[in-house]
Amino acid sequence: MQRRALLAAALSMPFIRHARAQGPLPVVTSFSILGDLVTQVAGERPLALNTLVGADGDAHDFQPRPSDAERLRGAALLVRNGLGFDDWLGRLTNAAGFRGTTVTATEGVAILAAEGGHQHGHSHGGGAARRRNHAVEPSRAPDPHAWGSPRNVQLYVRNIAAGLSAADPGNAALYARNAEAYVARLAALDAEVRAAVEAVPAARRKVLTSHDAFGYFGDAYGIRFLAPQGVSTQSEPSAADVAALIRQVRAEGITAVFIENMSARATLDRLAREAGVRVRGRLYSDALSPPGGPAPTYEALIRHNTGLLVPAMRGDA
Repeated sequence: MQRRALLAAALSMPFIRHARAQGPLPVVTSFSILGDLVTQVAGERPLALNTLVGADGDAHDFQPRPSDAERLRGAALLVRNGLGFDDWLGRLTNAAGFRGTTVTATEGVAILAAEGGHQHGHSHGGGAARRRNHAVEPSRAPDPHAWGSPRNVQLYVRNIAAGLSAADPGNAALYARNAEAYVARLAALDAEVRAAVEAVPAARRKVLTSHDAFGYFGDAYGIRFLAPQGVSTQSEPSAADVAALIRQVRAEGITAVFIENMSARATLDRLAREAGVRVRGRLYSDALSPPGGPAPTYEALIRHNTGLLVPAMRGDA
């Protein structure tokens, strides 16, 4: 066993030495979650990574600056989410004259439609068949928050590995190896979350958040998410929407009420106060936390959110 491990280490050394001998690969990502995924796939390959919307940032209303075009101009690879989440990149790439490789991380993901009105009402469990039943019709906008499901992020990771390999073919084997190791961790994470949520009775799996960012997480694990805002934080809930949510929270005894790290909390505070419930903490949806926070990586984000959601849905003190 030890001999095999030493042999594997010896075989990997040329790749590591080659990666370290090269200059940093210039990569731009649209927001912080993608920045972490690129870092995980690149592994020991040095990167000059620029993330346009950083920790605790809101990509929905991001306004690029001239300095962002300058960052993009010299990049070998651009990684975007797509599905309308970071459409401002179109103007930015044109302004920068970007000629590198572009990866749309959501390529191949089964997409959910954005819900109309004030809620994203999935009360069922997940699974590929059910996700296909929610495929986006041509007349409906897609929900861009596909990273909410670790199973979707497995596809994100493979798309990123392909993009890195196209931009830097000399390290393709390294990217493929790192991607598959990360995919295995994401599969274990998915099983971990599924087991935790299954400990909550199905009737209690209801959560109120600031905006409609958790549709894929809810679809994957059988949780119903409600929100006063739609899939974009730029949308404004109507007084009727807020009043309807207050009635629903009271009628259904919803105890899991959360603010998000990149959202203003005034509307949710008012809603919670009038519904007679308390805000139970801060979830991370569209952005990671800074390095010293509770969600500096995608895996930490999912574990942090699950650790808050499960006891709140149960109604624990």
